[in-house]
Amino acid sequence: MAKIHYEIEEGIAQITLDDGKVNAMDFVFFEELGDALDRVRSDGAEVLIITGRPGYFSGGLDIKLMPTLSPTELNRLAENFARSLLRVFSLPLPTVAACSGHAVAGGAMLCFSCDLRFAVDGPYVIQMNEMLVGIPLPSWMLLIGKSTIPVRWQVETLLHARAYSPAEAVEKEVFHGLIKDSEDLLAYAKAQVEKLSALNFMAYETSKKRLREGDVSHVLGLLKKELPFQEEELA
Repeated sequence: MAKIHYEIEEGIAQITLDDGKVNAMDFVFFEELGDALDRVRSDGAEVLIITGRPGYFSGGLDIKLMPTLSPTELNRLAENFARSLLRVFSLPLPTVAACSGHAVAGGAMLCFSCDLRFAVDGPYVIQMNEMLVGIPLPSWMLLIGKSTIPVRWQVETLLHARAYSPAEAVEKEVFHGLIKDSEDLLAYAKAQVEKLSALNFMAYETSKKRLREGDVSHVLGLLKKELPFQEEELA
């Protein structure tokens, strides 16, 4: 069963995360996400919306899978994770996260990778919980966080593992808008996209590349040094 579903209509590409559970990120997830992003580019999409199934955007990396992996496999998963989300962060077109529910750890980071972020109101958690489970944040995650989270809230979001409700995330401008539970999530997201229609997308592409290319290249250069296991540990 596919974990990620892709469609495009009138220049708006839509990636929907739906594995029937918590949309945990594993090797298959990142492979399918890469394939979908390839299609976004080949189809000439003007805007990308990323959403999830009702109740869950994503719970992040698959915590059931990770203890079963060898150090080499864990490094490969971590690298896939980094390169996939940096690709979303660098995508040279407007990107929108329509957060459909819980977004924890890697799920929250995928939201932060998008240019605009909207969340469905409800009893959901948006949280970077790495400091609670003892995982140092790599430079690439800090880059995305510093680029998208207001400076005032970066410490509590990234270092203090603050759990936000959707309403709190919007109040602190970590997200840009709150979607009433009775509203159509995608209709709301597309209405926000329509507000971008006056933009020159060629200028947007060039400017976004200039805005992020140098920093992304820098953190990619640090990626190998910041993987969970170093070469001497793998020997």
